[in-house]
Amino acid sequence: MDPHLLRTFVTVVRWRSFSAAAEELGYTQSAVSQQIAALEADLGLALLRRRPVAPTPAGERLLEHAAPLLLRHQAARADVLRAAADPVERLTVVASPLACTPAVARSLAQARLSVTLSTAGRERVAEQVASGAADLGFVDGIAAPSDPLRLPDVGAATGIGVAEDGLVVVLPAGHPLSGRRGLALADLADALWLQAPAAVPVERLREVTGVGGFRIGFRYDGDDLHTVLNLAAAGHGLTLLPSSVTAGVPLTAPRVVHRVEMLCDPLATGPARAVAERLGWSPGPTP
Repeated sequence: MDPHLLRTFVTVVRWRSFSAAAEELGYTQSAVSQQIAALEADLGLALLRRRPVAPTPAGERLLEHAAPLLLRHQAARADVLRAAADPVERLTVVASPLACTPAVARSLAQARLSVTLSTAGRERVAEQVASGAADLGFVDGIAAPSDPLRLPDVGAATGIGVAEDGLVVVLPAGHPLSGRRGLALADLADALWLQAPAAVPVERLREVTGVGGFRIGFRYDGDDLHTVLNLAAAGHGLTLLPSSVTAGVPLTAPRVVHRVEMLCDPLATGPARAVAERLGWSPGPTP
């Protein structure tokens, strides 16, 4: 399948509109219609219903494969271009908001080269490494001790744990529970919580406890940790954070930790490989 046709198909499904997809892709609406028709002719199946625009059962199945296929296509293109380019001593790194631990920061400083670090959501970190948009990625989340994080299917990019911290519940000053020596998460299910990229997602709290509740009292879309702490201190909601970044009441149950994983292409060379090996990765010999 032509990846350009597949990309057009995914965009039409996302917008549920041929005209909106055409505007995003820079095509005419007629060109988008022709590309969808070409893809359907190639497969010999109808992929889209036109009024309203929605995928057929065959289109739904193709959609399941589309994202990984397009990502691998981007990764292959980036890898070829990188191999053909003149070597440049620079490193592009992407990290989720709480993933740049002191050990990660020190390792990047030891690289002694030009480093660009950007912040992205946890799933986007994996996608950027897999597509070649970033040389290295660092992603954080909560898991049982020594258990790997659950990451999306991003092709060849693999990860290794580089840090694990305990977790603390951040409470406003004067909260009745602030003097406790430890807290069980399930006991806080009826409280209001902060939802923020720089904090453990509320949905994850429900997953690890297996109970409902954990209502969102305040949403903050930024990734500034000081803002999260100020909101918690002002009583806008509780939040769960690594013990290495703030004080709070230790989480005693369930038995989970804040984990940081490094993501890297197994065939990485140069600065990316050097940083990865400093953090304990042994991806095998350079081809």
